[in-house]
Amino acid sequence: MLRSMYSGVSGLRNHQTRLDVIGNNIANVNTIGFKSSRVTFKDLFSQTLRAATAAHGDRGGSNPIQVGLGMTLGSIDTNHGDGSIQYTGKSTDLAIEGSGFFIIRDGNTLMYTRAGNFDLDEEGYLVVPGSGLRVQGLDLAAGVDGKLTDIRISTGTTHNPEATKRVDFANNLDFAASNGSKFVASFDVYDSLGGLHTAEIEFTRNNAGTNPNAWDWAIISPAGTTGGKGAVQFDEYGKIDPATSTSDVSWAIAGTTGMNVTLDFSAVTGAAGETSLSIPYRDGAPQGSLKGYSIDGSGKVVGEFSNGLIQDIGQVAMARFANPAGLMKMGNTAFVESNNSGLKQIGQAGTAGFGSIASSSLEMSNVDLSLEFTEMIVTQRGLQANSRIITTSDEVLQEVVNLKR
Repeated sequence: MLRSMYSGVSGLRNHQTRLDVIGNNIANVNTIGFKSSRVTFKDLFSQTLRAATAAHGDRGGSNPIQVGLGMTLGSIDTNHGDGSIQYTGKSTDLAIEGSGFFIIRDGNTLMYTRAGNFDLDEEGYLVVPGSGLRVQGLDLAAGVDGKLTDIRISTGTTHNPEATKRVDFANNLDFAASNGSKFVASFDVYDSLGGLHTAEIEFTRNNAGTNPNAWDWAIISPAGTTGGKGAVQFDEYGKIDPATSTSDVSWAIAGTTGMNVTLDFSAVTGAAGETSLSIPYRDGAPQGSLKGYSIDGSGKVVGEFSNGLIQDIGQVAMARFANPAGLMKMGNTAFVESNNSGLKQIGQAGTAGFGSIASSSLEMSNVDLSLEFTEMIVTQRGLQANSRIITTSDEVLQEVVNLKR
């Protein structure tokens, strides 16, 4: 009878633990990035009243006779299944679709979370609101080799000027133009300090040579341009001769590295028709400042600058583990490594083994309310049944005591 009473006690205690876990799941039904848990039970030690016997002669064997001594916790498992993705429209909100964790830093301690409700602090660092823990990214300067660094998105970020290296020409130079006809086109270039300069190129029709479909060109501004002359030649279909499709020119500008520009004529045609030369592309830019940013599916923080250029200014890092269920919960919807989680593997979203990032979105809790309420009912019945064991055992003991009366 005492055995049954203690079995009932073990059932009460462990069903209470299960109810605690269910209550925690339900409490976090709307917690961003929360991962639900479940409780499993196993039976406790069994007392053997008689061991099993083997068959012998004309007698069969007998099974062991054992009395169980209750139950205990088998495990409390964390369910790392994905929660639903909810669009928020806030650019610093991030959700992971697939496996992996965001990395946040508390001093020298790295923690891992699926809650991507991040924000910027007064210094422009991407942080966890409330705690101020900084989100970790991959160091772009180190070639995204796994070295971690704080992600900073500062509105004061500047983009250094870029010197023009290439100018593309397109459209047509009229085959029917008379010999000696001229056409002048101008184009802007930037030097290494971001200074803007206007250059002019003059095309002169030349059908007196060996190729009747040719134009000579010369840079007429700025003066003193090195390699500032050449020719473009076309075949009988008006297609440019590849040997004349590009040419390099350069000139000095005081205080800069000078201009070294490749002129690309490969998109120019020499058909009979109006001369309509245009310049569809020219690289180079003045100095600019950050005016906006976005985060793409690979976790790259893409900056949009006032000079019209777009450049990666950060890369959100992700971590994965061989056994994510082995991670330890630390509160604030964060985990740390344990002896059974395996070592962290650091990488970027979208690469092998890592999920993608949905920007302006959040991953909601993966708690299934219908399942939790069902488990609550089952657990309640378990508590009631185990309490009945105790009361029944108490009544039986009372009857034994009353035998003396």
